[in-house]
Amino acid sequence: MALLKNLIAHNSALSLIDTSTSLRQALQIHAHLLTSGAFTHDPSSFNSFLSSLALSSSPPLLSYSYSLLFSSPPHSPNLLTVNSLIRAHSSGPSPHLCFSLYRHLLSLSLAPNHFTFTFLLRAAASTVGLLGPVIHGALTRYGCGTDRHVQSSLIHMYSSLGLVSHTRVIFRDIIDPDLVTITSMLTALAESGDVDSAREMFDEMPERDTVSWNAMIAGYVHVGRSKDGLDLFGEMLNQGAKVNEPTMVSVLTACAHLGALDQGTWVHAYIQKNRLKLNVTLGTSLLDMYFKCGSIERAMKVFWSMRDKNVFTWNSAINGLAMNGEVEECLKLFELMESQGVIPDGVTFVGLLQGCCVAGLVQKGREMFSLMKDRYGIEPLDEHYGCMIDMYGRAGKLDEAVQFIHNMPIEPNVSAWRTLLHSCKMYNNVELGEYAMNKITHIEVNSDGAHVLLSNIYADCRNWKGVSRVRERMKEKGVRKEPGCSVIEVHGAVYEFFVRDKSQPRYREIKLMLGEVDRRLRLAGYRANTKEVLFDIEEEDKEDAISWHSEKLAIAFGLIALEEGVEMRIVKNLRVCWDCHDWTKFVSKVFDRKIIVRDRNRFHHFKDGLCSCKDYW
Repeated sequence: MALLKNLIAHNSALSLIDTSTSLRQALQIHAHLLTSGAFTHDPSSFNSFLSSLALSSSPPLLSYSYSLLFSSPPHSPNLLTVNSLIRAHSSGPSPHLCFSLYRHLLSLSLAPNHFTFTFLLRAAASTVGLLGPVIHGALTRYGCGTDRHVQSSLIHMYSSLGLVSHTRVIFRDIIDPDLVTITSMLTALAESGDVDSAREMFDEMPERDTVSWNAMIAGYVHVGRSKDGLDLFGEMLNQGAKVNEPTMVSVLTACAHLGALDQGTWVHAYIQKNRLKLNVTLGTSLLDMYFKCGSIERAMKVFWSMRDKNVFTWNSAINGLAMNGEVEECLKLFELMESQGVIPDGVTFVGLLQGCCVAGLVQKGREMFSLMKDRYGIEPLDEHYGCMIDMYGRAGKLDEAVQFIHNMPIEPNVSAWRTLLHSCKMYNNVELGEYAMNKITHIEVNSDGAHVLLSNIYADCRNWKGVSRVRERMKEKGVRKEPGCSVIEVHGAVYEFFVRDKSQPRYREIKLMLGEVDRRLRLAGYRANTKEVLFDIEEEDKEDAISWHSEKLAIAFGLIALEEGVEMRIVKNLRVCWDCHDWTKFVSKVFDRKIIVRDRNRFHHFKDGLCSCKDYW
């Protein structure tokens, strides 16, 4: 009877491990089990204690279980216990420790099984080195290579290491693969960027679960085919597949890429209606979507409503405010972030420096750059240096920009010199532009953006020989200018327009609308800015060339398809040119429309003939 009471007491003490939240509590339970003789009366209780410690959610308990395993030789752990520790470490903060545990397992003369290798492969997928192939060889020797979970883990591991060809070989040798294995291969293809092969496999699947739908949607979004991702999400809903947090994160990311506010708002409503928990990850994705659609008020409403925020949430808000030109609010939010004890990281300061850059706050930018290094010990990266160069260049301080580049402790990359070249274009500095271009071509021979910028500098100065020289160089090297592409959302549907695009079903209506817009804008005082046209041709031909820019086509379509007074949101892959910027300001006034344009660098909020950038971009 006394032995039975002791066993009950010991089991009660062991069950407390699952609810313990600190190392101190774990030590107290361990001390109780030792002093009560639990390990003596019931040797298996030591294994239970170790497993419970390892599988607890608190990292300090995981570390304690690891040290206890190696410091208690009298209590030899069994395979289940060591597997529990390997499993816990494989998804914990120190996955590399799994391999020490594996060596210890072998030293105890325990034979690993398929669970062991499943967890080891998970660890190998997130560690640097060639441990994955070594584990692959070991699992083959122990006869675990035909287990479905091991096969799926092998595919995931090689995919994570970027060895997609290995995943194909493994999958090809699997006889009658099940849903889990097929989904692992589908995920590997999608994550590697081969979304067309992934889609073929997806379409041939006899059944699909949420994981396979999520993998395919995320794959489309990852390679920039966000419209395809949203279309597939629509199919997912129509087929009644279960939607979860990863689904919503991918869909919100797609909406953010496309600037599809209507669809993003619908997703927000879906989350609320289906009572999906708005945790940090999903809340931050929602916040990011609203900012990238130019809806600042709704973004900040989400931010203030979130109970739990991490540094990524604060970064998303700071970067979103900066990108939309709300620099004062951006700086105030950073002060609040500091006051609440949230430690900023490098991404935080990229947003702050970008904000100072777009607002021309040179001195404040210097202060932030120093603060990042001196107070927070963050070593500047290429992105931070690029922001500083851009900040000096936009403000016309080209000499300071060059001096800053020369004083950088790291070798300037192409982006640094391209940023300087852009500033030279803004201020028509041909000599410095040629210097920057030479630096660029030494690093990256085929830089289409740099060649176009230098051509623009020559064109601004009406140096047509220089323009021709650059164009000949581009032709010789096979450099092609990236075509302009603009996206607009109309009633939840996304439409793409390319420069001089005549393939649209409503092309005739768009052409007529462009003519009407041109007529009304000229009456209001608009004159085409043809300085950036790269040809020495007649002025009329230049005006015709710029009238077919992609954002003009998208805006003309918006005027046709959207009701009066409805905001237009345009996303463009390139920087907006001066003429399109002036043209859109006039459209916003003449047609009484608010137009939001997100280009490669920032947002432009047009209203009543004015732009939020104050013509400084």
